[in-house]
Amino acid sequence: MDIGLILAVVFFAWLIFSCLKIVPEYERLVILRLGKVLDEPKGPGIVILIPLIDKPIWVDLREIVTPIPHQACITKDNASISVDLLIYRKVVDPTASVVQVQDFSAAAGGIAVTTLRAVIGDIALDDVLAKREQINHTLQSKMDQVTSRWGVKITTVEIQEIKPPKDILDAMSRQMSAERTRRALVIEAEGTKSAAITVADGEKQAAILKAEGERQAHILNAEGDRQAAILRAEGFALALSTVFAIAQGVDAKTMSLQYLDTLKALGAGPATKFVLPMELTSLLSGVIGDSRKVFAPEKV
Repeated sequence: MDIGLILAVVFFAWLIFSCLKIVPEYERLVILRLGKVLDEPKGPGIVILIPLIDKPIWVDLREIVTPIPHQACITKDNASISVDLLIYRKVVDPTASVVQVQDFSAAAGGIAVTTLRAVIGDIALDDVLAKREQINHTLQSKMDQVTSRWGVKITTVEIQEIKPPKDILDAMSRQMSAERTRRALVIEAEGTKSAAITVADGEKQAAILKAEGERQAHILNAEGDRQAAILRAEGFALALSTVFAIAQGVDAKTMSLQYLDTLKALGAGPATKFVLPMELTSLLSGVIGDSRKVFAPEKV
């Protein structure tokens, strides 16, 4: 086989490979034609280049995460801490990311470190530990102001871990233990207070119910006594009415006989003096008169 033909085939294949580029959806080609950047990046799809004249630079448009490990920072109250970061960034202007900065990945990492130290230096340790979300937002805003001119957007900044020194960790542990003890005592005191209030309220309700029961009992007893007195009075009145009704039918002779029986009973006693009412004479006169009529012999 002719060597010249082989070289021609190889050259032709290289020429085709150099002229045709297939750009995926998530990438763009920034083309430098004789050292000058074309107006717009190329892609996605097939891009035709001029061999030996066009220089393609591939730019990834996907969001990329960059870890920033173990950065030593000093807080506002002079506490030394170690902070781990995650930076999420993406290229929004492929041309600027090529022309405005040599290596935007390294530049973004450097800006992240310096911005982190500046932000942590303005915050006390307690706030650093308690306000991660606020620190993340501040870092993202400050970094985005710098990287925007490079055509790079900082989408998110996340603090992974904050490591205070061992002595601070020990002090925080003691503080946490004391706080838990305080909360336990407060909760126990609140429980004792609630129990005392509940017991006192129960005793109060019991006393009220007892007093109410005694009052109802007194009322019922008084009502019973009143009803009994009314019934006794009505019985006594009924008895008097009966006696009075019977007395209306008794004549003087019956009463005289009753007096005689009474005198007989008195005579059987040991007394030697008797006081007789004046009415007895009039009553007995009728009885004596009638007895004379009964026992007097009739004249023929």
